[in-house]
Amino acid sequence: MLDKPKTFPRARLTGTPEALLATLPQVGRLMITAKNLGATHERIGPVETVSFADGWAFVGGSDHESRIELVAIAEMIVDRTSVMKDRAYPRIDLHRADGSYICGIVGFDGLEPFDAAIASFGPGEPLDPKPEPGPAERVEPAATDPGLVTLEAVRESATPVVVGFRQPGFWQVFRGIVETVKPAMGFINIMRADFHLHLKSGAVAEWREVGGERRAVNAEGQELGLYLAPEQPPQS
Repeated sequence: MLDKPKTFPRARLTGTPEALLATLPQVGRLMITAKNLGATHERIGPVETVSFADGWAFVGGSDHESRIELVAIAEMIVDRTSVMKDRAYPRIDLHRADGSYICGIVGFDGLEPFDAAIASFGPGEPLDPKPEPGPAERVEPAATDPGLVTLEAVRESATPVVVGFRQPGFWQVFRGIVETVKPAMGFINIMRADFHLHLKSGAVAEWREVGGERRAVNAEGQELGLYLAPEQPPQS
């Protein structure tokens, strides 16, 4: 009788979301990425703490500030197929019951620490490879693009700001100074060692003021989930 494989290239994991998310400090440097309507928000670095309260997982550390609602997680898929420049970037994708995407957790230190962290979950149920997306149209942002104009103003201010992202069952923020804003490959990009924002050209039609936040809204009036807010100084 043949032994079962220790891992599959892509598989559905069983187990509780709490148990899976509790392993993140063992993975090493990783990225938590979420996206909606042309906005992609990514925090990058080692996770230092994962705690649970009121039905949410709180992922923390000097490079992370994320919250994930546990009941929202209906499916956990591990994918080991991403390889760039001979380096593996394994990931776990979390999905809602309707199949929609909550967020992805991408290991930046290769397969060994990633697989060791989740070894107790077993190989999981094997899945077919994810279909390759077709080529996307790339349109460089105009100088008047509301996304570019506002992010450039944030950069020019050189003051601490909150760049947040909020979707059902998920919340994540960056707090700090935005030093650079780079249009490239059809996106407006903030690129730091601990934070990436990729905002598709034309994704933002306006910024709506709500409760002290500036929320990105598209041409159809839909909120992207991306928002900006002043960074409040710590209380003395």
